[in-house]
Amino acid sequence: MSTISIRDLTKTYNATPAVQDLSLDVEPGSVFGLLGPNGAGKTTTFKCMLGLAQPSNGTILYEGEPLTPARFETLSYVPEKSVLYDWMTVGQHLEMQRRAFARFDGKRAAELMNLFSLDPKKRVRNLSKGMRTMVALVMAFSTQPEILVLDEPTSGLDPINQRAVLNLLVDAAARGVTVVFSSHQIGQVERAADTIAILQRGRLLLSGAVDDLKAGWKIVEGIFPDDRFAINGIASDPRVHRVDRAGRIVRLSVEREAGAVGAALQAVGAESVREVDLNLEDIFLNAVDPKSEAGAYLEAR
Repeated sequence: MSTISIRDLTKTYNATPAVQDLSLDVEPGSVFGLLGPNGAGKTTTFKCMLGLAQPSNGTILYEGEPLTPARFETLSYVPEKSVLYDWMTVGQHLEMQRRAFARFDGKRAAELMNLFSLDPKKRVRNLSKGMRTMVALVMAFSTQPEILVLDEPTSGLDPINQRAVLNLLVDAAARGVTVVFSSHQIGQVERAADTIAILQRGRLLLSGAVDDLKAGWKIVEGIFPDDRFAINGIASDPRVHRVDRAGRIVRLSVEREAGAVGAALQAVGAESVREVDLNLEDIFLNAVDPKSEAGAYLEAR
């Protein structure tokens, strides 16, 4: 049974759909990454999952049951925007957490405070955006959750602390925690997530295990003598799903027969051709913008 099962979720605001007919399954002990451009519906999905917004249609089940207040004893949520109290200190927030959650682990909280170099005596009003995010993460992890829902959990963090957070997500999943998180930084999702879903304008474009989504695809990259080149119909080849251009370089997302497509590039003048594996950024771009403007430009030349 899935830890979280979303079926036909729709949420409208003033007749404008924010999420439309969304169905997803999040498996136990997985790291599930939710991707999409701004306004894709990621935060709305989280709000519906947590009872912060009432779905217009559809169901959301946790281990086969609707969300109940008791579920929050084992579920932690970090929103994108800080909901900490400016007048309270970091330590007071942790004390509030200790009193509210029976599973609060003071030792774990102390470890995370040390990891992020947080001062318990500092008031929230004096913290940067990144430090507020770190405080919220300490609070979330210190209750020993079974489910973590994190909306942009590395927002405002420097690269070192971003990596520390991603390591925490992977470690939590290894311990059996189910993690659902969103991020605008595709590289972070690729590093941490084993399953993803891509949303655009509230609709699901693509979902699945990252390794499965990459399987069978290649990027064929060709370098031409100068930036004035034509590829003579290659962009309309059914094996080519996307064409991107940067100066003398053209990159083709190819579903099959990458070698033959590479040979076609050489035939029209590419000096150097190579095949590379698809990454999550390529998968994302293929989903949200299957045929790039660069592809149309190249065909016209």
